[in-house]
Amino acid sequence: MLRFTSQAQLFWLCQYAGWFVYAILTEIMIKLPGDEPWHIHLPHLVMDTAFGFSLTLLLRRVFQYLQKMPTKISVLLHVSCIVLACLLWTEFKWFTLMWLYNNPTEQMTWFDFGTWNLASLTMLSTWSGFYYAAKAYLKGVEEQQRAAEAITLAKKAQLKMLRYQLNPHFMFNSINAICTLILKQDNMHAVTMLEKLCELLRYSLYTDPLTKVSVGEEIAILQTYCDIEKCRFKDRLQVEIIHDSQALQCLLPSLILQPLVENSVKHGMGLEQSNYQIKVVFALLADKLKITVSDSGRGFDKELVETDWGIGLKNCEDRLKLIYPNEYEFKLDNDPEGGAVITICLPQQRANSI
Repeated sequence: MLRFTSQAQLFWLCQYAGWFVYAILTEIMIKLPGDEPWHIHLPHLVMDTAFGFSLTLLLRRVFQYLQKMPTKISVLLHVSCIVLACLLWTEFKWFTLMWLYNNPTEQMTWFDFGTWNLASLTMLSTWSGFYYAAKAYLKGVEEQQRAAEAITLAKKAQLKMLRYQLNPHFMFNSINAICTLILKQDNMHAVTMLEKLCELLRYSLYTDPLTKVSVGEEIAILQTYCDIEKCRFKDRLQVEIIHDSQALQCLLPSLILQPLVENSVKHGMGLEQSNYQIKVVFALLADKLKITVSDSGRGFDKELVETDWGIGLKNCEDRLKLIYPNEYEFKLDNDPEGGAVITICLPQQRANSI
C-alpha cells in the first residue's frame, strides 16, 4: 500500500493522473460519439485539458490563501471562486472550439451554456473535493506520525529513567558494603570489590539503556555483580548460572537481571543462613526465552501484591512492559521446597533478526 508523506508529492500525482483520466473520458464519452472531425476535436481536447489543468493550479493557490480566513467567509469565497472558474473555463472551451471551426464570433445558445457550465462545475467541484480530501489525508498522516514520535520519545525517556533509577540504589548498597569491609580491615576484599564495582558502573554508564544485549553479555556482567556480593558475604553466598548453548545469542534488555539478584540477596538472605544459594537459568522454549531466578531464602510473603514490590522488581517489570507490550511474562512465586522463584518469559530474538 502506497503511503504519501509529502503534500506536494500527492498533489502532483493526483493532478497529472486526474487530468489524464479527464482527457480519456472526454474523448471516449463526448468526442468520439460526436461528429467532430479529428483535426478539430483532438486539438480542442488538448487545449481544454491544458486550460483546466492550469485553472486548477490557480484555484490551488487561491484555496491556500482562503484557508486563513474565517470559516463562513472562506466557504462563501470558495463557492464564488469555483463558479467564476467554471464560467471562465466554459467560455474558453466555447471560444477555442469556434476558433477551430473558423467561426469565433458565433454565440453560445442557452442550452449549450447550461450543459457546458454544468459539466465544468461538476469537474471543478470534483477536483476541489479531491484536493481537500488529500489535504485531510495528509494531515491525518502527519498527526499520526507526530503522535507516534511523541509516544516513542516518552517511552525512551521512561526506559532511561527506570534504568538510571537503579544505579543510585545499587551504588548505595555497594559503597556501604565496601565501607564495612574497610572498617573490618578486610582491605583485600574491599579493593577487589571496588575494582568489580568500577567495572560494573563503567558498563552501566557506557551501555545504552534502550539497547538489548546478548544473554552471554548479560551473564558476564551479572557474574561481575555476583563477584561484588561474594566479596561481602564470602562463602555464605553461592551463585550458579545455567544456560543452553543456543540461548547465548538471544537478546534481552541490558542489566535486567542484576536488580532481581540484588533483591534476592537483600530480602531473601537471612542472617542465620550460613549457605545461601541463587540459581539463574536461561532456557529456550519454542519461540520464547525463559529466565528463572531462584534462591534458597525465605521466599515471598503470601499476601505480597504489586504495590508492595521494591524498586528492583517494579522497575524490572515496567521495563519489560514498555519493551515487550503484551509479549512477556513476569511471575513471582515460592518454591515448594523453600525460597523465591522469579520467572521471566520473553520473545526469542537474535541480533540478526532485528
